[in-house]
Amino acid sequence: MNGYNFYWPIVWDALPQLLAGAWISLQIAFLSLIIGTLFAMPMAVARQSGEGWSYRVATAWVELSRNTPVLFQVYMMYFGLGTLGINISSYASVLTAISFNNAGYLAEIFRGGLAAIPRQQMSAARSLGMNSLQSFLHVIFPQVFKVIFFAFVTQGIWGLLNTSLGMLVGLRELAGTAQYAQSQSFRTFEFFIVTAAIYYLMAKILQLSAQLAFRFMYRS
Repeated sequence: MNGYNFYWPIVWDALPQLLAGAWISLQIAFLSLIIGTLFAMPMAVARQSGEGWSYRVATAWVELSRNTPVLFQVYMMYFGLGTLGINISSYASVLTAISFNNAGYLAEIFRGGLAAIPRQQMSAARSLGMNSLQSFLHVIFPQVFKVIFFAFVTQGIWGLLNTSLGMLVGLRELAGTAQYAQSQSFRTFEFFIVTAAIYYLMAKILQLSAQLAFRFMYRS
């Protein structure tokens, strides 16, 4: 670092582009969390049942998504599918890969939440005339969300940070935008220090927002 002179104005000039990249990162993080949740909820029920083809499919998904790097999953979606003639955009490949990864981790988080709910809750819901789907949607999962809320949010923040892998397949999300800008100016330290600060702020805002939402929903 001896003799290195920081030059910040070039970063401030590129701040609109960095914020536009941050918006893409947030889009992918939220969408992948929603998509992952939609797959994770039935997978958690299947995993809890412990038998049948749905259990085997869910177990294979969880094992593959949790025991392979997210980078590998992004490459498989972008380059792997491309070799089979299925070409999708870098945005879609990153969204698909992170949704796949989120679903695997969230399935186990939901399964832990389901184990914390007394079995009598399902019996009580069925005695009121609800079928299995209605019982899970209106009785079981609302209680599960309270149990797993902060683990769920942590997975969402993990998904946000994983969007930075998009720059490796040419996506101009936040890290990709910073990478392009520093390659043009050779101001690596300045761009990546500011980019790291933006990631940190986004993660902390999501964390604090989640704490406020929890107090509003469950402690009011």
